[in-house]
Amino acid sequence: MAGSQHTHSQSHANTPNVTPSLEDFILPEVPWEHQHAISGDQPGNTQPLPHASSSGNGGTFLGCSRKFHSKLTARPCDKDGNTLPPGTLPSMVEDTSDSGSTRFHPFQDRLEFEIADFLFREAQMSGAKIAKLMQLWAVHAATSGGASPFRNQAQLYEMIDTIKHGSAPWKCFAVHYQRPKPDSEVPSWMEKECEVWYCDPQVVFENQLKNMDFNGEYDYVPYVETDGKDERVWRNLMLADWAWRQCDTIYQEDPATEGAMFVPIVTGSDKTTVSIATSQNEYYPFYGSLGGLHNNVCHAYCEGVQLLAFFAIPKGERKYDKDKQFLKFHYQLFHSSIAAIFQSLEPAMNTPIIVKCLDRHFCRAVFGLGPYIADYPEQTLLSCVVQGWCPKCMVHPDFLDDSNAHLWTGEWTDAMIDAYVPNLLWNAYGIVADVVPFTAFFACADIHKCLTPDLLHQVIKGAFKDHVVDWINSFIYTMHGQDEKAAKRVIDDIDHRIAAVPQFSGLRRFPEGRRFSQWTGDDSKALMKVYLPALHGHLPPSILKCLGALLEFCYLVQCDYITEDTLRQAEEALDTFHNYHEVFRDSNIREHFSLPRQHSLIHYCCSIQLFGVPNGLCSSITESKHIKAVKEPYRRSNCNEPLGQMLITNQHQDKLAALWAYLAAHGLLEGSLLESAFANLSLGNDESREEELDETLPASDEDKEEEGAVELHDTTSTVIMAQTPQRGYPRYFKALGQYIDVSDLPNLIRCYLFEKIYPNDPCQGDDLSLADCLPLWDNIKVQVFHSATATFYAPSDSSGIGGMKREVICATPSWRKGYARYDCVFVELDPEAKGMHGLTVARVKLLFSFMYLNHKYECALAEWFSCIEEQPDENTGLWMVEPDTVDGRLGHKRDLQVIDISAILRAAHLIPVFGSATLPYKFHHSLSLDAFDLFWVNKYADHNSHETCF
Repeated sequence: MAGSQHTHSQSHANTPNVTPSLEDFILPEVPWEHQHAISGDQPGNTQPLPHASSSGNGGTFLGCSRKFHSKLTARPCDKDGNTLPPGTLPSMVEDTSDSGSTRFHPFQDRLEFEIADFLFREAQMSGAKIAKLMQLWAVHAATSGGASPFRNQAQLYEMIDTIKHGSAPWKCFAVHYQRPKPDSEVPSWMEKECEVWYCDPQVVFENQLKNMDFNGEYDYVPYVETDGKDERVWRNLMLADWAWRQCDTIYQEDPATEGAMFVPIVTGSDKTTVSIATSQNEYYPFYGSLGGLHNNVCHAYCEGVQLLAFFAIPKGERKYDKDKQFLKFHYQLFHSSIAAIFQSLEPAMNTPIIVKCLDRHFCRAVFGLGPYIADYPEQTLLSCVVQGWCPKCMVHPDFLDDSNAHLWTGEWTDAMIDAYVPNLLWNAYGIVADVVPFTAFFACADIHKCLTPDLLHQVIKGAFKDHVVDWINSFIYTMHGQDEKAAKRVIDDIDHRIAAVPQFSGLRRFPEGRRFSQWTGDDSKALMKVYLPALHGHLPPSILKCLGALLEFCYLVQCDYITEDTLRQAEEALDTFHNYHEVFRDSNIREHFSLPRQHSLIHYCCSIQLFGVPNGLCSSITESKHIKAVKEPYRRSNCNEPLGQMLITNQHQDKLAALWAYLAAHGLLEGSLLESAFANLSLGNDESREEELDETLPASDEDKEEEGAVELHDTTSTVIMAQTPQRGYPRYFKALGQYIDVSDLPNLIRCYLFEKIYPNDPCQGDDLSLADCLPLWDNIKVQVFHSATATFYAPSDSSGIGGMKREVICATPSWRKGYARYDCVFVELDPEAKGMHGLTVARVKLLFSFMYLNHKYECALAEWFSCIEEQPDENTGLWMVEPDTVDGRLGHKRDLQVIDISAILRAAHLIPVFGSATLPYKFHHSLSLDAFDLFWVNKYADHNSHETCF
C-alpha cells in the first residue's frame, strides 16, 4: 500500500509546459477584520432548528443572536430516512422494551456493574489482585451467606467483553515496501511488515453520536453567533467559518443533501514514549472526535476524544535514518495508513447515511474530514512540505517574519507538481512531490485548510519557553559583557524570585528555580504565570514590554469565548511583540526571526475564524489522552508484546464508559449506590438512614486541596466555608483576638454586624463610631476554619463540562503541618465597573463563623490592599497594590476589617515587586506577603484572573 507508486490528481512532468499562475488558484490570506461574507451576507435561519440548538456550555449568552445554516439543517427522520414532521418526538421503543434490570446486561444489577467499573476503570486493579479479592470475597460470603460478584478476573473480563454499548472491534492491516529492491544488501526495513491496528471509524463515530452523555453539548448545524454589539463570536468548531463553508460546498455539489446533518471529524496524532527501559517504548496513537462536540467536552470528558488507531513506526539501521527512500516510505506509510483507516467512512462523505443522534432522533448524516491536531514537525509531514517551511503559507523559510505570503492549497500544489520536477519543487518551493496526502482520497478535503493552531508547541513551549526565555538569558550575558559571574548572579536571582512567589491554588511552584532539564508543557505553562514579575528590576523596559505582549497574545487566544474585540487586542499584542522583539536583534542575540513556530502566530486570528478558539483544538488534548489510551494501559500490561493487551484494555474501558453513559441517561445511576440500596430496601427511618450515610462520607482534611475541575452545570459563583471547624482555638471573641494578636477583634465584629444589619444607615465605614454599634455579648461562641472553597465559572481554565472550577482559599498558621499560609482574594466593590476598577484585593487572616440573634454569620478577617495608580504599570501591564495601613502603638500596621465571605469573588495572586535588590538565597516564599510593601496583581495566575483583573 504505502510502498506502491502514488500520484496526485495530476501526473508529474519532467519539464514545465506552462508555469502555473498563483492567482488562478488562491488569494492572499485576508485579514480577519475584512472577512464578513459569512457573518453578514450569507442566507441562514435565525430560528433554532430541530435538535440544533444546544444548551450547556455552548448556550447563547445574554444579548447574543444566532443564524443557522439554511441547507444542511439536521432535520430528524425515521430509521428509513423519511423526514419527520416538526415537533415529532424521538422513538422510545428501546426505552420501553428494556426493564431496568436488563439494561445493566451483562451485569445483574447496579451493584455488580459498579464493582466491575470500579475494579477495571477507576482502581485499574491488576488481574492477579482482582482474583485475590474475589477469593477473599468468596470466603467471606461462604461464612455469611451470598457469593462474590465474579469468580475471578477472567469472568470479569468476559462480562465486559459482552457489553453491547461502545463496541468497536480492533482490526489490522499490514504494509510492506513494494517498489524495486537493490540487488545486494537489502535494507531490513524493506523486508519488514508494518502492522497498523485500527477501529472502524464509522462504528466509533456512530457510537459517539449515540452517547447521550453528550446531549446538550453538541452542535448539529453550523451557525454564526453575534453578541450584543453585533460582533462575531467564536467558540466551538460549528460557530466558525470552515464548517459553514463545508456545508456550502456539500450542498452545491449535491443538492439532495438538503436537510442532512454535517458531521465534521477532528483528528490528531502525536508520538509518545511509555518506557525508557525497553526497546519497544514508542507508540504512535491516532485519535478522532466529533467536530460538533463543544470544546469543554473534549477537555473535561475523556470519552470525547477516541483512540482510532496505532500507526506503524518503521525501524531501520541508523545509516538509513536520512535515506531518501526510507523517509519517503515512512511519510507515505503515514498518509496511506490514514487513507486506509477512513476508507470505510468514504461513502458517507459523499452520500448521507442514517445515524442515531444524541437526542435519540435519527438523521441523515454527511461526514467530512476536518481539523487535524498536530505539532509543528508533524504538520510538515501532514501537509507534504519540507521541514522548515510553513505548512500554512508559501513564505520562504529565510523570510518567515514576512506576513504577506499566499496560503497553500491542494489545487496549487497539484498544478506545481504537474509543472515541475520533484527536486526543483523540494528546493525552490518546499513541496514534497513524492508523497500523496491522505486528503487526496476524500471529498471536500484539503490538508492545508485543516491544520489547526497548536498553542502548546507553537506559543507556550515554542515562542515563550524555547525562544523568548532563552533570548532573555542570552541578553543578560550580553548586558554584563565579559563578567560571566555577574550574569549568573542575575539569572540566579531571577530563579530565587520565582521560588519566592507566594502559594496560589493550582499554581505549580519552582522551589529550586528553573534548574532542571526535563521540561514538560505544564512546567512551561507554570513559568509563564510568574516569569514577568521576576524580571522587573533586572532588565530594560523594552524586554518587559516584549514579554508582556507575548503573554497577552497567548492568554487572549486561549480564551474560551473570543469576539472581534478579542481578535483586535490579539493583533495589537502580536504587533507590539514584533516591534519590541527587535531588541534581541539590536543586541546581536538574534540575526533573524525566521522561526516556524513563532511565524505560526501570524495565522492565529484567521485560524480562529476558521476553526473557533484554539483552546478546543490544541495538542494538549491529545497529550492528555495519551495517559488513558497509552500510558496507563501499558503499565497494566505485562510488557511482553504489550500492544495487544493495550488494545483490549482500551476496548474494555470504552465499553464500560459507554454503558455508564447509557445507564446515567436513563436515570439508573442517580444518587450514590448506598442511597439507591436504602431506597430499594426501605431500611430504617429517614433519620437513621441519614446518620448512616453521613458516617460513610470521608472526613474533612484542611490540608487537602480539593481543587480543579467541577462537574456542575450551574454557573453561579459561590464561596463556602470548610465543613469542619478547627480545634484548639478560643471559643469567644475576646480570647480569640488575643490568641491571634488582634486585640480589637471584638470591635471589628461589632462594626461588621452594624453594617450587615443596617446596610442603609448613613453612618458607614469611617463615619461609624463604636458607640453606634450593636453590643457583642461575651457568651457568643465562634468557630474558626482554615479554608474556604470558591466555585466559579472559568471555562478558559481546566474546568468541568459545565465550565466550573473550584479553588481553595487558605487561612492557616500551619499549611500541611508546615509554614503559615494566608491567601489573597478579590473582593467586589462595584459590580458595574470593569476589571480592577470594580475590585479590590484583600488578604484573609482568619475565617470564622458565629451566631448572632439567631442568624449565622460566616466571615473573614481581611487585610486591605489598594492600587497605587489608576492604571496598570506601562512596562509590565500589571496593576500594583500596597497594603493599607493605620497608626498603631508601635507605628503603622496593616488595616484590618471583618467582611462577609459572600463578598469574596475568588482567590487573587500577589507577587512582590522585587525591584533591583537581590533576594536572599534562603528566603522562603511563605514570608513574601509580609516582607514586602509593594505587589503586582498577577493577572497571569490563570485565565480567569486574566479576564478579571485587567
